Amino acid sequence: MRRWQVLAGMGMVWLAATAAAQAPYVAIEQRVDAQALAEVGLTPAQLQTLNRLLREAEQRAPAAPAAAPVAAQATAAAPMFAGLDDGPIEAHVTGTVDGWQPGTVFSLDNGQQWQVLKGEMKLKKPVSNPAIVVVPGIAGRWFLQVDEDLPKARVYRIR
Repeated sequence: MRRWQVLAGMGMVWLAATAAAQAPYVAIEQRVDAQALAEVGLTPAQLQTLNRLLREAEQRAPAAPAAAPVAAQATAAAPMFAGLDDGPIEAHVTGTVDGWQPGTVFSLDNGQQWQVLKGEMKLKKPVSNPAIVVVPGIAGRWFLQVDEDLPKARVYRIR
């Protein structure tokens, strides 16, 4: 088991070496300390074969672009909750709204169309071309709000 751990470690060293800017090949004996190499128990012939294979693999691999610093990678990562970084969409519904239920499509004056996925509401009186806000929720969910005092409809964009 220990032999496989050391080999896996050497493989990771090799991957790190190929990810860095292409430099001349460095033999495995120079990359790993003598004690760790002795624990693997490779014969001189096996070491020579391993070095040859790693050198050939390195030559076949295309030159990797310089790796971005870890701090830069962390800031470029996806947000923890998809959609929360998106801002609300303010528009007007084209036409009259008297309520909604799953399947109702709202066409907005900005050209977007949103379909109700969940939620049902019947307005006391129809409203013509009402101002609405489509607000983002967690995990890419969106909610359409016709009035602050009314429940929101869960919607998804179809156009």
